[in-house]
Amino acid sequence: MSTSSLTERYVDEVVRRLPAAQRDDIGEELRTTIADTVEAREAADPQSAEREVLTEMGDPVRYAARYTGRPLALIGPDLYPAYIRLLVLLLSSVLPVITTVSVLVELADSGDVGAAVGEGVTTVLTLGAQMIAVLTVVFALVDRLRSRDGAPARSAAWTLADLPEPRKKDKVGIVDALGAAWYALLISLTVWQHVAKPYGADGHGGGKAVEVLDPALWSGWIWPVLLGLAAMLALSAARITVRGWTVRLAVLNTVAQAVFALPFAWILQHRMLFNPEFLKTAATDALTQEVYSGLAVIVLVLGASAVVTGFRSARR
Repeated sequence: MSTSSLTERYVDEVVRRLPAAQRDDIGEELRTTIADTVEAREAADPQSAEREVLTEMGDPVRYAARYTGRPLALIGPDLYPAYIRLLVLLLSSVLPVITTVSVLVELADSGDVGAAVGEGVTTVLTLGAQMIAVLTVVFALVDRLRSRDGAPARSAAWTLADLPEPRKKDKVGIVDALGAAWYALLISLTVWQHVAKPYGADGHGGGKAVEVLDPALWSGWIWPVLLGLAAMLALSAARITVRGWTVRLAVLNTVAQAVFALPFAWILQHRMLFNPEFLKTAATDALTQEVYSGLAVIVLVLGASAVVTGFRSARR
């Protein structure tokens, strides 16, 4: 491993947790500080000296907290990095597995796709909240008990081996730009068909103009769907700015995916998506309940996959 690679990985782990406007300046400052400190030691092996310097600087999560001015106080600055890493692991790995198993078990027991979807939603919300709450309480109690005993709360010693591999940034902008364009298109089409009523009730563009989607959705269910799409659009733009994923963006992405996918899957499962007047003249014989249920499951699976991808990318 080259000397510059180690420094770049450390600097990247620090600056990705800072406001975008500060990253370039602080990144250059850190690189200069590390290089000057290594040079001042006049070691025969510069790579060994660099490793010593970075090890002495400590966990980059804690180092970044010095610049943000936000104390890592709920859990404590020593246990906070371990808390965040374990929380990300639980939400990105354990929760999806348990949710998938619960959905499959419910589907095998009842054979009802709707009940299986409901079981999956319930598992995500309840188990996810329990994981966050229990882990937070445990770490907070451990931190305070150790402080009461007079022993400083120390997490496992951080080493250079904990540095993740460099994140791939070359294609992030393109992927997220396409994602932002896709979400913007979906929002625009949804609003346009509501305002323009582009479909003729006789199926040939004449007669009464109607919407493709059910107008009743605008009395309630369409709003969380549009809000979720707007949030995902904003997150795509944010990832273009920061050139990748962060833990905060991954958490916000989880919320956005839930806001969009859960009501949209409900709409599909209850066959509430299309305007009944549109269905009378459109060729929709293939849209059986099984098809709607299958689409609902696909929406939930894609949403869960996007959540897992976000957390895994943030950890790289």
